[in-house]
Amino acid sequence: MKMDKNYEALELDKILQMLSEEASCDDARELALEIKPTSDFVSVCTLLNQTEDACSLLARFGAPSFSGLRNINNPLARANAGGALGQGELLRVGCTLRSIRTLYEWRSHCSGVNTSLDFLFESISVNKYLEDKIFSCIISEDEIADKASELLYDIRKKIRAKSASVREKMDSIIHSAHYAKFLQEPIVTQRNGRYVVPVKSEHRGDVAGLVHDTSSSGATVFIEPVSVVEANNDIKMLEGREREEIARILYELSSEAGSFADSIKISYDAAVSLNLIFAKAHLADKMKALKPIVNTEGEINLKKARHPLIDKKRVVPIDISLGEEFDTLVITGPNTGGKTVSIKTIGLLTLMTMCGLLIPASDKSKISIFDNILIDIGDEQSIDQSLSTFSSHITNIIDIMNKADESSLVLIDELGAGTDPVEGAALAVSIIEYLRSRGAKIAATTHYAELKAYALDTDGVTNGCCEFDVETLSPTYRLLIGVPGRSNAFAISKRLGMEQSVIDNASRIVGSDNRDFEGVLEKLEETRQELEEEKKEAEIAGERAKELQKKAQSEKDKIEVLRQRELEKAKREAEKLISQAKQQASMFLLELEKLKKEQDSSNATEIAKKTRRIIKSQMGEMDDLINPQELADNWDYDYKLPREPVAGDAVIIRGIGEGEVLEVSDNKVLVKSGMLKTRVKLSDIRIIEKKKKPIKQTRSVYRTSSRADEDVKSELDLRGQSTEEALANLGIFIDKCVLNGIGEIRIIHGKGLGVLKKAVAEELKHHPNIAEYRLGRYGEGEDGVTIAKLK
Repeated sequence: MKMDKNYEALELDKILQMLSEEASCDDARELALEIKPTSDFVSVCTLLNQTEDACSLLARFGAPSFSGLRNINNPLARANAGGALGQGELLRVGCTLRSIRTLYEWRSHCSGVNTSLDFLFESISVNKYLEDKIFSCIISEDEIADKASELLYDIRKKIRAKSASVREKMDSIIHSAHYAKFLQEPIVTQRNGRYVVPVKSEHRGDVAGLVHDTSSSGATVFIEPVSVVEANNDIKMLEGREREEIARILYELSSEAGSFADSIKISYDAAVSLNLIFAKAHLADKMKALKPIVNTEGEINLKKARHPLIDKKRVVPIDISLGEEFDTLVITGPNTGGKTVSIKTIGLLTLMTMCGLLIPASDKSKISIFDNILIDIGDEQSIDQSLSTFSSHITNIIDIMNKADESSLVLIDELGAGTDPVEGAALAVSIIEYLRSRGAKIAATTHYAELKAYALDTDGVTNGCCEFDVETLSPTYRLLIGVPGRSNAFAISKRLGMEQSVIDNASRIVGSDNRDFEGVLEKLEETRQELEEEKKEAEIAGERAKELQKKAQSEKDKIEVLRQRELEKAKREAEKLISQAKQQASMFLLELEKLKKEQDSSNATEIAKKTRRIIKSQMGEMDDLINPQELADNWDYDYKLPREPVAGDAVIIRGIGEGEVLEVSDNKVLVKSGMLKTRVKLSDIRIIEKKKKPIKQTRSVYRTSSRADEDVKSELDLRGQSTEEALANLGIFIDKCVLNGIGEIRIIHGKGLGVLKKAVAEELKHHPNIAEYRLGRYGEGEDGVTIAKLK
């Protein structure tokens, strides 16, 4: 079907051709060439989302394979109707099934990702059974596997045996001295599928047998010796049975393929659709294209848009907008400056969006959906030479004017050209006014100064121009919105060496109004360039500021990481202190329990003294847990001296650590810390009691004399106890084992409902004296006991 002339003028057909080349199967290529832009907003959004999701899957998981995907609808329909398929057709069915399965398995590897393509993947049915059966029976289009059936295997085995027997007999004939003189050559060959020997024509009566053929010269006849006729007949019969069996196998495979025809067709159609969508994704990747923001309000705002048919190394990105602050854009500038490319970029990118293709433009670009895209572009690449006259342009524009409405995008190149400049300019303004009254969005190119002035004076109409570098006499291809293009004829002529007097005379002929207008444009251009430079400087400054901000944020993040590390370190130290304190408290309670057991009326005083010694010893050990340096660094400002310090007192000095008082005078204290002597305020010291060295082997005295130690075992039975009671006994049991140097303990809690087992496990998990624990193994009590190792 021929493409709409407006779409063809924008060269959409070339984009679709590029898309078809990215597809793998023939049907997907045809679908690509038949794509038509849609003006349905929901459909466009759905198509764009599918393409974007395909791009995302490509980036994360690589491209799926569509190799081997072929249209097998006709063979399947024939098979479903009871027909038999040939080996080649069945192989194509198998290849398609394999391609469908490969595609489905690829999607299953993209785990944890939900996309708008899932409904297509879910439409795919994998038929590994039929696929394997086809490939196990058919080796190629000309060969069926021996093991396609047991009968075929048996027939072929017999054919090979018979053939070997015939060959053996034939070999004996050709090597026989009797027959050697009758043969043209000592070889065995075949004619009509039967084994024969070449005999000289004059000796045909000397070799008994059947003549099957004669050489072209008549000198040789091919005779089947009588001795092998019967064997050859047997081979012929076996080959007939072989053909029948192959036909049966093919019919059986065809029947099975026909029974799955509907599901295979649905899967194939889904795979073709996916192939087309992934072709769009591949094309988007090559174009560095992104999904635009789509609307139906006629708003277009393209950022760094690139015409997709221009070489990526040569194309100049442009920023172009239409329909937001103005509904009409009038672009002026020199020939070959990029005016036509600018309006074609608007039209082509809009059509690509309406086809579900991503566009070569920056992120956040905006595209509107239109019911009509109406074109009059008069360059030789897109319009026949026969349509380049003024009359044919006007005919086309009249057609545009009749079709235009509020949902139309109108693109006109060289509006009003080809006739008298005064009349052409007036007609161009009138055409624009009419199209605007119909609500259309318009982008037009022109050379007329009247249209520049019209755009300056009319709300909703703005100028645009393609920048031209007078110094190099070449266009930059940059599109500038809001700036009318200057007529550079005089400047170019001057740069090329034309006499100044000629240029001045031309300037006088043009008229004062035009000179004034050009002067204003020249000043505007100068101002624009100045602003452009200031903008560049501002952007550079902004980038620097961003870099500084980024660097500052990086430093802040590092500080935060260090802070978190210090907090974690402090937390670990605190947990260690608490753990040690709990251990000391447990040991203290055990000692009290021992003393309680040893108490009687005769030794009460001794027991009291021993208790005081133990408490003092335990308090000293608790004091050892305090780090003097931490006290010095983390000063408690609410601390008050319990008394006046005197020489010899052990103190902690703020910011320094441990020290000793040397003398006190006038609220100042001379202190010594290591080799350092300094005077500090009374508020900067903290008095600590001098530590006494712990008496070694204190605990061993109690171990040898305590009855509690003698009763300690490495096994504890908690069965029948409540959870609270069991945990209390477990704590005392662990402490006793630690004091007595036991390395491994066995806790019996029973199986039951598992409540006591869980409570024991939770207690062991957080107990500071437990290194590791596990449930019992076979022979140890299994789940009814827990084995723990002590630190």
